[in-house]
Amino acid sequence: METLITILVGVLVAVAVYLLLSRSVIRIILGSAVLSHAIHLLLMVMGGLKKGGVPLIGEETENFADALPQALILTAIVISFAVTAFLLVLAYRTYQEAGSDDLQELRGFKNE
Repeated sequence: METLITILVGVLVAVAVYLLLSRSVIRIILGSAVLSHAIHLLLMVMGGLKKGGVPLIGEETENFADALPQALILTAIVISFAVTAFLLVLAYRTYQEAGSDDLQELRGFKNE
């Protein structure tokens, strides 16, 4: 199962790189969002499935589950959501000012 998810991560990274190399601002933003999701999936696979009890004081179990990968993924999801929202607002504002989302046309924009 881990091999299948690793292949899926590779496909998601390939799609993200394709989107990041395009000329449209919206595609670049979608590419960064897909890349962040691929990284979240990769972190989850690297953390692995740990079977054990809850890491609380007073519990009488021998194995404890590691909560660090889950905390890292949750933090990364929140940060990537905020960055994607900021980039979408920035792209919308740029489209309002320039009238285009093509990077080649924005390069020659006079009010830089």
